[in-house]
Amino acid sequence: MITLQWIYILAGAVFVAFSVLSAGDRENPKRFKNTAFWGLLAVSFLFGGYFSDLMNGLLVIGLVLLAGIGGLGQGKPRTTSPEERSDSAVKFGNRLFIPALIIPVTALLGTLWLAEVEIGGTPLFDPRDPTLIALGLGVVLAIGVGMAMLKPPVMAPLQEGRRLMDAVGWAAILPQMLAALGAVFALAGVGEVVGGLIADVIPMNASLIAVVAYCVGMALFTVIMGNAFAAFPVMTAAVGLPFVVFQFGGNPAIVCAIGMLAGFCGTLMTPMAANFNVVPANLLELPDRNAALNGVIRAQIPTALMMLVANILLMQFLAFRF
Repeated sequence: MITLQWIYILAGAVFVAFSVLSAGDRENPKRFKNTAFWGLLAVSFLFGGYFSDLMNGLLVIGLVLLAGIGGLGQGKPRTTSPEERSDSAVKFGNRLFIPALIIPVTALLGTLWLAEVEIGGTPLFDPRDPTLIALGLGVVLAIGVGMAMLKPPVMAPLQEGRRLMDAVGWAAILPQMLAALGAVFALAGVGEVVGGLIADVIPMNASLIAVVAYCVGMALFTVIMGNAFAAFPVMTAAVGLPFVVFQFGGNPAIVCAIGMLAGFCGTLMTPMAANFNVVPANLLELPDRNAALNGVIRAQIPTALMMLVANILLMQFLAFRF
């Protein structure tokens, strides 16, 4: 059976490669800091499940210190030249999207079909995590197809992956950090406190009011926290479950799925979501990253608000009918 642990091992091996390649990149003035950062992240994926809570906490503190004191450096791996990439883009045209599309297609098939496949009575995928496992396998398949199509240097996937991760930097692991913080808030009972405050201000006497409170609350809490994964356990415990699901009978799967999408609307509107909004500025190597970040957010706000309204309508229409 293919379990989620296989995907953790695969991710850990990739970060080991990033760490080793960073150590040999003499053009990066902070190469040893990058080496230590990606190395610690590799240790987390490979051995985190065997560590105590204290050891994992110390590992996280190490990552924070490495990122916070001087930041990470930008590697300059040599793979293909700009001219070669331009020629390849002209040659393959829209076929370049094939490897990228393989990933979501594989994840969808893994969720809807491959999760039911059995070999000798044993499921092929762990039935608890078929989507994540299929997503990892889709990445491997996409890399294989891309290598066969484009025939780049053998180390190109790892070197280009390292270049991308160096460009994003510490923000690449911000979602995991904030998701863990959201879980801590939920265990501390923050959701119940927030739910009580909301109920004192907003009379929850109609399903639409509860839906609006949940979706808008998800977006606003995401703006504050910087990540919908951090907002989700708090706002779902505060409004989603007690009011939308239990009081008005909303379908929990639909409520939670659309609620998370409402949170992502907040992601588009906040500089706290550095892992998402800082990417365009970093990848385009814009000279003024702060101004570029603010420009990205301003451009996204109208779309985010329209999506938030759409999510409210979808939840109200779907959650109480299916």
